Amino acid sequence: MTLAQSSSLKKNYYFFMLKSFLIWTFTLAVCLLVVGFPLVVLMATVGSLLSIVLQSVIPVSAVLLVVGSIITINVLAVVVGAGVLTLKGIHPKEVSWLNWLHGEADTLHTSVYAACPLTCELKQ
Repeated sequence: MTLAQSSSLKKNYYFFMLKSFLIWTFTLAVCLLVVGFPLVVLMATVGSLLSIVLQSVIPVSAVLLVVGSIITINVLAVVVGAGVLTLKGIHPKEVSWLNWLHGEADTLHTSVYAACPLTCELKQ
């Protein structure tokens, strides 16, 4: 009985670790694309200049080498970041700025419509 319970707990633990890793991977990839857009533009600029410089040394595969290394570095940064956050035990629900990820409403902001000062006080 104890053996069955411990293997079930291990399966649940690995499932939650995998789920946390996948959520972190998704979140970091989205943040890299959306928030890190200036960084992506900078990487593209440096990559194009590097491929122009390498074109004289490696004429056939300079662009392929540069683009492949930039994509590999970005993917490794996202995967290593997600792995570190998962191994530290930080779950995405514990992070305050990720409320958009788990669908919780932001109660600090209330909507004020432009017509409200004209119509809110009217009694029918």
